[in-house]
Amino acid sequence: MDLPFIVATLTRRGLLTPGRPIRVASQLGALRKWGWSLAGELRQAAARDPDRTAIVDEQGAELTYQELLDRAERLARALRAGFGVQTGDRIGVLCRNHHGLIETIVAATLLGVDAVLVNTGLSAAQLATVAEEQALRVLVHDTEFAERVLGLPAELHRVDERAREELIAGALPGDDLRPPERDGRIIVLTSGTTGTPKGARRPTPNGFGPLVSIIDRIPLHTRDRVMIAAPIFHTWGFAALQVCFALRATIVLHRRFDPAATLAALVTHRCDALFAVPVMVQRLLEVPAPDPRPPLKVVAISGSALPGNLAHRFMDVYGDVLYNLYGSTEVSWAAIAGPAELRAAPTTAGRPPHGTKLRILDDAGQPVPVGRVGRIFVGNEMLFEGYTSGAERESRDGLLDTGDLGRINADGLLFVDGRADDMIVSGGENVFPSEVEDLLARLPQVREAAVIGVPDPEYGQRLAAFLALHPGETLDPEAVREYVRHYLARFSVPRDVVFVKYLPRNATGKVLTRELRRYYG
Repeated sequence: MDLPFIVATLTRRGLLTPGRPIRVASQLGALRKWGWSLAGELRQAAARDPDRTAIVDEQGAELTYQELLDRAERLARALRAGFGVQTGDRIGVLCRNHHGLIETIVAATLLGVDAVLVNTGLSAAQLATVAEEQALRVLVHDTEFAERVLGLPAELHRVDERAREELIAGALPGDDLRPPERDGRIIVLTSGTTGTPKGARRPTPNGFGPLVSIIDRIPLHTRDRVMIAAPIFHTWGFAALQVCFALRATIVLHRRFDPAATLAALVTHRCDALFAVPVMVQRLLEVPAPDPRPPLKVVAISGSALPGNLAHRFMDVYGDVLYNLYGSTEVSWAAIAGPAELRAAPTTAGRPPHGTKLRILDDAGQPVPVGRVGRIFVGNEMLFEGYTSGAERESRDGLLDTGDLGRINADGLLFVDGRADDMIVSGGENVFPSEVEDLLARLPQVREAAVIGVPDPEYGQRLAAFLALHPGETLDPEAVREYVRHYLARFSVPRDVVFVKYLPRNATGKVLTRELRRYYG
């Protein structure tokens, strides 16, 4: 990424605003010494704005950047002294969004320890598998998960919320923490919608490039007030945390997402921005909009496809503030769609940001024509470093396979048709579930829709549509089929129409297709 572009973007977003010389020097010194890890980002923020509020959560915690750094350092010393945690070890973090989660991740990076961000929706059996596969030395967890961790090996140290507070309170302050010999890695677990999640090692940024790629397209500014509703254990939520530290933002957190409480918090804390996943945006539209509206300038979403005309409906209520980032745990970001692009094409994933390469290739690795569906390959400076299991992703010419299928239209906009392994072959015809889902989501009676392929003795597979309706609404299965038949080819018509109260989703809002398949044994 070229230097003039970086400087121009940082200037536009307020990061090069002059400050007190001693603080600016201390800020730059922190980055030079600690690098761009989460610990380095927090240190630079505390050096420049020590008294600025860093975190506010609904349980009453309100910590400045200096206080947050002090607590993270105390916790790091306590983990080292109490459990012998050292560079190269791994600790698990099973926490919802609150200050303790952030303190624990920072403490790990201060020690050069890998932090495994554990999905709060994992079952006890899945958690045990993750603990074994990741060779966890310590598990820091919220008290609500006490029963779920009971079956873990006795040699795995468990630290609940009260124990964590005792560790912080009992640790003496000091200046004995030094940059570790190796950066601790953040290990994010893949979504696991079809099975046990895999651990993906996230790289440590090596400069301003990754930040600039995001804030060039999503207009976030220094000292914004930002609510992170997306789970921080997810790639998108963690990316939001990194951006907020870099911008020295005030971060607002709630442990659980509740649409009414979220809207109230956005108003109360005068939030400039919200980081969320698409299903959260959908839920916000299901409760009355507050008066006055939140003073939002940015609603940044990622994690799953935008269904139907959700983008239009949301912006009609809250203004043209919606930004949709398409990416994954493995490739970080691939494309970003802004309000104008979403107005023109509400299901688009947008365009690659500066410094990102995106190609649509066929199975032989050759580019496909404009408008033709192919495999999405992405290259940028934040591609993951591999799975902890040793498994790899296919790459071509430095570009990584996302596992998704998509196409680019004549205007250069990317559209994602779905996972390659989700494509349904019915009677020899290829059907992409997302196309049918988007159409069904436009029905006024439908709250949410999912389409999967199920075994069929005649066609190999047939389409099954699962529909959750708005309260008080009804639909006839044949009317649903006729509606799809009117707009799409005959092989896209779902032969099965199943009505459910809600779609099963994981903690990041993705539909759990394995749960839907249980309807068929």
